[in-house]
Amino acid sequence: MSWGTELWDQFDNLEKHTQWGIDVLEKYIKFVKERTEIEISYAKQLRNLSKKYQPKKNSKEEEEYKYTSCRAFLATLNEMNDYAGQHEVISENMTSQITADLTRYVQELKQERKSHFHDGRKAQQHIETFWKQLEASKRRFERDCKEADRAQQYFEKMDADINVTKADVEKARQQAQIRHQMAEESKGEYSSILQKFNHEQHEHYHTHIPNIFQKIQEMEGRRIVRLGECMKIYAEVDRKVIPIIGKCLDGITKAAESIDQKNDSRLVIEAFKSGFEPPGDVDFEDFTQPMKRTVSETSLSNSRGDGKSEPKFGGKSKGKLWPFIKKNKGGGPEDFSNLPPEQRRKKLQQKVDELNRDIQKEVDQRDALTKMKDVYIKNPQMGDAASVDHKLAELGQNMEKLRLEAQKFEGWLAEVEGRLPVRTEQTRRQSGMYETQNTSAVNNCAQDRESPDGSYTEEQSQESEMKVPATDFDDEFDDEEPLPTIGTCKALYTFEGQNEGTISVAEGEMLYVIEEDKGDGWTRIRRNEDEEGYVPTSYVEVYLDKNAKDS
Repeated sequence: MSWGTELWDQFDNLEKHTQWGIDVLEKYIKFVKERTEIEISYAKQLRNLSKKYQPKKNSKEEEEYKYTSCRAFLATLNEMNDYAGQHEVISENMTSQITADLTRYVQELKQERKSHFHDGRKAQQHIETFWKQLEASKRRFERDCKEADRAQQYFEKMDADINVTKADVEKARQQAQIRHQMAEESKGEYSSILQKFNHEQHEHYHTHIPNIFQKIQEMEGRRIVRLGECMKIYAEVDRKVIPIIGKCLDGITKAAESIDQKNDSRLVIEAFKSGFEPPGDVDFEDFTQPMKRTVSETSLSNSRGDGKSEPKFGGKSKGKLWPFIKKNKGGGPEDFSNLPPEQRRKKLQQKVDELNRDIQKEVDQRDALTKMKDVYIKNPQMGDAASVDHKLAELGQNMEKLRLEAQKFEGWLAEVEGRLPVRTEQTRRQSGMYETQNTSAVNNCAQDRESPDGSYTEEQSQESEMKVPATDFDDEFDDEEPLPTIGTCKALYTFEGQNEGTISVAEGEMLYVIEEDKGDGWTRIRRNEDEEGYVPTSYVEVYLDKNAKDS
């Protein structure tokens, strides 16, 4: 199939098509260039990540790398550094073998295309020039013929008129002959130019244009082949680094397999073994006989009384852990009712936002398809408008499902927010007793919370008792007016309030509510004028006064 014979009259369309082909090449160059930028950026981020977690010199972190697990992690960081280098190789090879080479080729292609279409326009101008000459000779021949006819008619009229002199008749005859002679010359010229034009036109459409279009076709073929070769190079550049990347991953696997838990356990013993013997039996001290009481050299008190203080672990000591807050295992209910109110509100808000984003995506797709359908309706040759209807219906169904789901979660969210009033400075100050006393305990275990199942207990231990300054706390409650009662509550379970700020309640006991749960899982109640404190919200059933709700 030859463009010269099949597309002899499509000069403008060929010009547009070849320009589109160059645009495709430039688009591919831009694509590869952006890919190389991504590879460079990714390599840089990997190197920074590896550097960030490298052990700092002359620091405690260097001591940690005596453990096999830490050494394996260090090997992983080094392998990731080499892994990043391979992505830099990808970027460099794509830049040199594709981007730079293809950019030069596009410039050459533009010059070649410009030359071919210049020759095509020149050929068109040449044939148009001959056509104009043909039209001019044709009009001249027509004009001379008409003039000759008029001169002949005038001569015949003068010759028939008896009143005209012979001289006038002779003059008219000579004029008619001159006009006939001019008409014959114009006829010969028109015939000659016509033959020449036909010859040039035949050469134009059967020789010149086919040759030019053939060159354009070959140019376009080379462009297509070149694009395919670049795509192969694109794949090969990636394929060449795969073995090296595989070695990096093998190195990480080997480092992981080198971890020896027994060796690490031995190192822990070597690092922390005290060398003391376990304490022996405590001697019986008979207080009925007067004697000097001595302490066994192997006793526990002696081993602890040698001036070495015990390590302190702050709020995480065994006696001060609050076991009534547990981790929630499993998926949990759909409405997150297993979480504390504030955490539940955040989870519900995140779910609502996620659903709204999904709805917006569906809306954007619907709008885009609607515009596409309008274009198809106005321009049927671009596509069938009916083909979009099925997708639009599907999007509508998806949007309806998402809206129903969002309404469900918004309802739960509104329910939770209705029970969570905004905490002002005054309410924060009033609930500050609990927050001051139990900061460490809440920080340790307020991640998730379950409904009470009898597990709410508070363990006390002498070695880690939580101490709270009482001066500010006492002054605050001495100076302030008693909080008004906002409702009543019924204790659902027995609660032993052993920490300051809490109050013990018995199952079934009725008490007064003076402060609602602010989202931290505690409600402030009062038994009488002198007894008030906090209890877990889930341990009581609250009945708020109508006036309190309205306020």
